[in-house]
Amino acid sequence: QEQFVESGGGLVQPGGSLRLSCTASGFTLDDSIIGWFRQAPGKEREGVSCIRSTDGSTYYDKSVKGRFTISRDNALNTVYLQMSDLKLEDTGVYYCVRDQKYSAVSGPCLFNKYESYTWGQGTQVTVSS
Repeated sequence: QEQFVESGGGLVQPGGSLRLSCTASGFTLDDSIIGWFRQAPGKEREGVSCIRSTDGSTYYDKSVKGRFTISRDNALNTVYLQMSDLKLEDTGVYYCVRDQKYSAVSGPCLFNKYESYTWGQGTQVTVSS
């Protein structure tokens, strides 16, 4: 069964850092775009950052650009999201999915609400003082 397992979330103060991991099980990351998404209570799920597994090209939402860094380790079948200078509005459940449809690396991040992705359990990130 193909699935992602997200981990690394937690409670952090504003200005703090966390590193999230997204490990694939049952498939490899070859020729895919992997996206990190988040959903805050009462809000729509939004694309945070996406990365192409082949060449490492990336996309960041403007709300996280300069603070978050997405990376991948194809040998470990894992994608990471390093989050720094965290803000209250970064609070939410963070998920990752794989897409093999879009050619543009930004595609899954921008248009995920039009797709029928299978979402995992996610990992909770809470930024609070």
